[in-house]
Amino acid sequence: MVKRQVMEPSPLDQPYRGGFVGKEHRFALTVYFEDTDTAGIVYYANYLKYMERARSDFLRAVGVDQRGAIEAGEGVYAVAEVAIRYLGSARLGDDLLILSSVEAVRAASVVIHQQVMRGLQKLTDARVTAAFLTLDGRPRRQPRKWVERFEQFRLSEI
Repeated sequence: MVKRQVMEPSPLDQPYRGGFVGKEHRFALTVYFEDTDTAGIVYYANYLKYMERARSDFLRAVGVDQRGAIEAGEGVYAVAEVAIRYLGSARLGDDLLILSSVEAVRAASVVIHQQVMRGLQKLTDARVTAAFLTLDGRPRRQPRKWVERFEQFRLSEI
């Protein structure tokens, strides 16, 4: 008989979560070897992955339960459009910060402005349109509660 060890719980057992500073969501991460090419520079598509992680965390922090919506048959967010500018390169070991803010809210979509930063240097600048769809892929109005939450975090025009 194998005796199973019991592990004491620790605050480190929880996944990292970003959070809001004012109306801006912040999500930090470190560039790992798997993110880079042989020269230690981040592959361009990985910036989209970083922004997806930050956007998913942003939605969770706003109060959107994506998994619950899927399981209840309500719908799912899917990226409908991305406009991105690459302004600099991240490297192995860099600490990055992904900034996300609501730019526009429509009946069936939300436009999120996202930037990948290394300190004060902006590495990417993107606008991502996430459309709310039925489970068979047709556009659908977002739940009113979610629209109201997005509006609370929408940044005014600068």
